[in-house]
Amino acid sequence: MSISSYKTGVISPSSILVGNAYYQPPIDVQTLVIAGGGSGGSVRGGGGGAGGLLYSSGLTLNRGTSYTVTVGAGAASVNLSGGGRPRGNNGSDSVFSTQTATGGGGGGVIVINSDYEGAGKDGGSGGGGGGRVNTGSVSPGNGTSGQGSNGGNGYSSGETYTGGGGGGAGGTGNNGQSLAAGAGGIGSNTYSTWASATSTGASGYYAGGGGGGSYYEFTSGSNPASGGAGGGGAGGIRATSGSATAGSPGTANTGGGGGGAGNGTSSTDPSGAGGSGLVIIRTSGSVTAASTTGSPTRVESGGYTYYTFTGSGSITF
Repeated sequence: MSISSYKTGVISPSSILVGNAYYQPPIDVQTLVIAGGGSGGSVRGGGGGAGGLLYSSGLTLNRGTSYTVTVGAGAASVNLSGGGRPRGNNGSDSVFSTQTATGGGGGGVIVINSDYEGAGKDGGSGGGGGGRVNTGSVSPGNGTSGQGSNGGNGYSSGETYTGGGGGGAGGTGNNGQSLAAGAGGIGSNTYSTWASATSTGASGYYAGGGGGGSYYEFTSGSNPASGGAGGGGAGGIRATSGSATAGSPGTANTGGGGGGAGNGTSSTDPSGAGGSGLVIIRTSGSVTAASTTGSPTRVESGGYTYYTFTGSGSITF
């Protein structure tokens, strides 16, 4: 707690006179913490899982105490230029006070006779499984309870090898199918009021999963797998009669997962990178922090004050 001397006349609007000193009671806040999204896998890759989304309805903060805000970065994209068939990378955690949102899981890669680990990685939401040349499916990564969902399975047949979609905050990634890689799992629109007030998110959604990457022997039906609502990136395509397309990145500051690559052979057609995370702090009434770092945006809307961090910093009330 903070005590301001009565003699100095340093009095805040929230101070209470106790004897000859002023006591500043703690402040109650609500928080929305979103981690960075995972990137898609490199070859017929699974979509990256969305960063974990974690809401707290009541944190009590001491006035005069500086609280660190960590906004997780989205995961870097991958391709084959470094050798092997790399799975996607996991996104970085976002942290505020006692709340830690887990980075999204990287997407898996194609499996040929069990030669590589092709499963999606675990994360806030799990990455989608990669495609498979021989019969069978490739498992997705698991999401973190209370933060996100599992990814979708990868798929194989004689003509197509398609990755599963990454999981989203609002739903599981879709499984890969013949001529259709799995779409990314839908994000969450539970906090659309927050999104509207702070001009963040994607059409009221946060933390959508990335779409899976595809390989087609034929071009019919070869449409990219869409990313999940909430910033998920679309998957890439590699068709035998056409050029490869890169996976699309997740949208910045949504925690969206990146799309899986269709081919991922070079820097021209890699998987999609994950979208960076976000931290929003909300409190009732008109409140101005004593100090901040990291250039958060302050806005008042609907009887609340919002502080939005798109990068790391700190806040003191």
